Amino acid sequence: MTRVLVTGGAGYIGSHACKALALAGYDPVVVDNLSLGHADAVKWGPLEVGDIRNSAFLNKVITQYKPEVVMHFAASSTVGESVADPAKYYSNNVMGSLTLLEAVRLNEIETFILSSTCATYGIPTCLPILENAPRNPISPYGATKLAVEHALADYGTAYGLKWAAMRYFNAAGADLDGELGERHEPETHVIPLAIQAALSHRPVFNVLGRDYPTPDGSAVRDYVHVADIADAHVRAIDYLKAGGESSAFNLGTGIGTSVIEILEAVQRCTGRKLDIRFQPRRPGDPASLYAAATKAAELLGWHPQHREIDTIVGSAVSWFRHNLAA
Repeated sequence: MTRVLVTGGAGYIGSHACKALALAGYDPVVVDNLSLGHADAVKWGPLEVGDIRNSAFLNKVITQYKPEVVMHFAASSTVGESVADPAKYYSNNVMGSLTLLEAVRLNEIETFILSSTCATYGIPTCLPILENAPRNPISPYGATKLAVEHALADYGTAYGLKWAAMRYFNAAGADLDGELGERHEPETHVIPLAIQAALSHRPVFNVLGRDYPTPDGSAVRDYVHVADIADAHVRAIDYLKAGGESSAFNLGTGIGTSVIEILEAVQRCTGRKLDIRFQPRRPGDPASLYAAATKAAELLGWHPQHREIDTIVGSAVSWFRHNLAA
């Protein structure tokens, strides 16, 4: 089997990717420092605990397992935190990725899949967002991911690295078999926060902004099931190994869902009523973000299988019901 080194494979999206890799016949090896990930989420291959900024550690792992592909999820990924502490993001996301890329180059690994983000676009000039849209990130998080994309392109030109940058929109949901879910400390994503509120004894949820130029006044985003995102990453390996050209791909449903629509879905799926309270909008948040993912459909054969918002929310509710302490 083709062995894949998965950095950040103990995290939310990385662990789902490991399951998808194993089901597709690949052999995942996880590298994670467990600062955000969870060792019990590593179920489909070995776990090597260490930091990607440690070149000696990376070279030791690569020498031991001899992977043919690297799938890179290890990064800090909270927009607000990146504004408050940009040093952390440039260290983890840029320095960490460059250390990893050097290990890849020195060990002659030819294929690299990057977990990137729609945050590289910033505030969109038109919707839906295409891959050739202007990239003007408005947070250090988006800026650091864009910097890594530039490095990938340069490594491809200079050293022949085959790469794909997967710019996914709002990852959501949980493994449909109930094996994996979303666990962040602290949690910042709307769906798990709303579910936790609904399943708690104090179901209060604050909506940031009801004065956006959207149908119901709340922010609109493109929510993509995490299993579909994992599937796209696996398809990117197959695409590059078949001779596909290195490129970036949007991963989204093309459907914009508002925060209020998310809360309505949470109430339907939990059977609980939320006490919804409206607060001022957060500075810098675009009113709407949703993708055009036709490129992934055409070149990767990727079509999200779990597009309905109740399916996405329902999978997360099921996981939380089994894992959230009463």
